Amino acid sequence: MKNPIRFKLFIMMVLEFFIWGAWLPLIWGYMGKGEGGLGFEDGQIALIGSAFAIASIAAIFFSNQFADRNFSAERFMAASHLIGGLAMLALFWTTTFPVFFALMLVHSLFYVPTISVANSIAFANLKDPTKDFGPIRMGGTIGWILASWPLYFILSGKSGAEAMTATKAIFLISGISSLVLAGFSLTLPHTPPKKAVAGEGLAWLKAGKHLLLPFILVLFVVTFIDATIHNGYFLLTGSFLETKVGFEKKWIMPIMSLGQVAEILTMLILGLVLKKLGWKVTMIVGILGHALRFGVYAFMPESQALIIVVQLVHGICYAFFFAAVYIFIDAAFPKDVRTSAQGWFNLLILGIGDLAAKWIFIPLQGHYTVEGVTDYRSLFLVPTGMALAAAVLLALFFNPPKEVAATAKGNAAPSH
Repeated sequence: MKNPIRFKLFIMMVLEFFIWGAWLPLIWGYMGKGEGGLGFEDGQIALIGSAFAIASIAAIFFSNQFADRNFSAERFMAASHLIGGLAMLALFWTTTFPVFFALMLVHSLFYVPTISVANSIAFANLKDPTKDFGPIRMGGTIGWILASWPLYFILSGKSGAEAMTATKAIFLISGISSLVLAGFSLTLPHTPPKKAVAGEGLAWLKAGKHLLLPFILVLFVVTFIDATIHNGYFLLTGSFLETKVGFEKKWIMPIMSLGQVAEILTMLILGLVLKKLGWKVTMIVGILGHALRFGVYAFMPESQALIIVVQLVHGICYAFFFAAVYIFIDAAFPKDVRTSAQGWFNLLILGIGDLAAKWIFIPLQGHYTVEGVTDYRSLFLVPTGMALAAAVLLALFFNPPKEVAATAKGNAAPSH
């Protein structure tokens, strides 16, 4: 990557998702009642797991507002990762629930907004975001893999109290990488806040009003459905692969991670796909990836080879929908509220979609489980149907104006 600005943006994304990938996959066992764990109750663990959702709501009204109106984006990143990183480091020494939850909430309140801000910095400093954002955002996937894979395989050979003691290192690794990104953020291209038009000081409110535009409202609803399905995949797949398909537990994470490898490729070609297919078709393909994957789960669980191969669809699901949505937001919203607009959609992707998946799929799995045996076909037909319905909604009702639609072809984004 010869362009120094693009290289910095790429490294920014690597570090941004390295921070998250270092702790998320391994924290759940550490908080539980297993040998050497913290012994938190299920409700307490669920509350800690909701910290991202809480932060995604708060970000709309506070952090993203500041990033749009008051602070240069790179300084906002630096301050947020400094505070969030210190909170993450403190978790290494924390064993009581109230303090643990408070620190995770502080970390989340400062980390979650930086996902939107990182996107905004990238879009503001790329000549052709439609073409170039995919390869830049690919750094996030690489960062996640670099953090989560080595830790998983290092700890897989340990058990009991020894494993839990070693797992504590995730907070040091995540916290230190956050401090590194705080310093690195000061080297990023200067991205100043945008002045508000007279009478429009609240960026989140102006962005929210744009959600009422029919084509954006449809996309907002479809993003909620897709985010629910996406989070449901992570809730349901692990137990399915073990109890129904018959994989050993140690292979579950590597098998599911194949989708992240595929994501690297799909991010690289996202710009080309958008240019050839346009916004609507690209997003529909991303949504139909969920239908394909869950359809295979429902009707062909006996084929281990096919179950492994279909994990590659995850790259299509993420890049062709979520990454495409982020690029579309940059093209469709006014410049002075784009971070807040990213925040509205991240509310669905990181917050409400995650909570909805837990509220829908966990009870649903219980409903379809009798005497310890789960009717996975009936269970997986639900997200399959949801994905098909979302694709139909998008096909029929998502009709962006010509000037916005043209940006997918590489033309300049409309000026607002």
